[in-house]
Amino acid sequence: MAENQKVIGVKTKPLFRNLTADDPEPEITEIESLCLSCGQNGVTRLLLTKIPHYKDIVVMSFDCEHCGYQNNEIQNSGKIQDKGIRITLQVATPRDLNRQVIKSDYTSVKIPSLDFEIPSRSQKGEITTIEGILQKTIAGLEQDQPVRRKEYPDSAVKIDQFLDKLRKLRSLDEPFTIVFEDISGEFHIENPNAPLKDEQCAVVRFRRTTEQDHVLGMYHENSDNVLLKPIKEGEYTLEEIEGEVLSFGTNCPECNCPCETNMKMTNIPHFKEVVIMATVCESCGHRTNEVKSGGGIEPRGVKIEVTVAGKEDFSRDLLKSETCYMEIPELELEIGPAALGGRFTTVEGILMAVKDQLSTSTAFTGDTSDPETVKKMEMFLSQLDQVLEGKREITLILDDAAGNSYIQSLSDDGLDSGLKITKYERSFEQNEELGLNDMKVENY
Repeated sequence: MAENQKVIGVKTKPLFRNLTADDPEPEITEIESLCLSCGQNGVTRLLLTKIPHYKDIVVMSFDCEHCGYQNNEIQNSGKIQDKGIRITLQVATPRDLNRQVIKSDYTSVKIPSLDFEIPSRSQKGEITTIEGILQKTIAGLEQDQPVRRKEYPDSAVKIDQFLDKLRKLRSLDEPFTIVFEDISGEFHIENPNAPLKDEQCAVVRFRRTTEQDHVLGMYHENSDNVLLKPIKEGEYTLEEIEGEVLSFGTNCPECNCPCETNMKMTNIPHFKEVVIMATVCESCGHRTNEVKSGGGIEPRGVKIEVTVAGKEDFSRDLLKSETCYMEIPELELEIGPAALGGRFTTVEGILMAVKDQLSTSTAFTGDTSDPETVKKMEMFLSQLDQVLEGKREITLILDDAAGNSYIQSLSDDGLDSGLKITKYERSFEQNEELGLNDMKVENY
């Protein structure tokens, strides 16, 4: 049997599996490793598992039979996000202090008003709150104050003054701003107004520098070594690529097992060329599809507004690119580019995707969900159901700084009465998010 031939009927197990009592054979790897306590060799056990609705992790347990030393640790093994994230939060109420945050090892925390910063990789990742971050900082600075007062009295006085300022922030004597930046893109902060927009929180996704990629252990291969292979044998010229299905190796976003992604270039009538990508995992059966623009970034951004009043509007073709923000003012809903990714669907299809994603989110359906948030979500979903049933008219807005989004017109002669398209010049911040400010295209 050839090496690359697959055995029909045999289904491999996912590399990362849910940790359940029903799994009779969990994949545990044992490695002999050095004990840092006594210098003898102990055993490290590795278990690859997943936290439901979150990400893949590696559970590590070390045990030394010589001195009895034990240690447990959890490391993230999920995919690093394509972009870093910077979140600026205006803390003004006690509810803001109680917001839950998920910090990775690469999250830095800044409080501009105090000129204070917790550098990235100085603390382990954790789930905490804004108040918890302040309290942990206060406890860390207070720890060695008795020694400082004896040996370095001047420094101790300055630290006491700084601690007073932190305690005032913790008691919220006045509003303050806190900035989180995570080059891995894994940072998350709770939105107490979900599914409505968080007015006190500004989110910016940025492209990492080469140095930041290296910090994360990411080294890009030479583009000459990255090849696409045709499903059918033969060589393809650039003219022949359109219409052909190409494939390349990747990892399943669900179980992380090796699989293949199929890619096809196609042309949307009266718009432009796009790339449709689809992945099917033979290990866990997960399916995913995504659409990316094949024509690069447009000279100007585009804002598309369409009135959705009936079934005819539901059938409009819609392309939402991976850089497009979506908004429904009547429902006070705003969705960022990362939430739904790139999609080529219909107006009804994008609304159904919003409903499915919100209704299955553990932030609203889990055991620890806030009752008030769940109530808001149920009310919002009922309003969305009215829209899908044609009982409520809305305005759907696509705002794409890259200019790569599209909604079909129902008229053969230009735009119909329910569709409005506005081209605009991008701001510096939008160009920064697209990575255009640092591009040099002249005098090479």
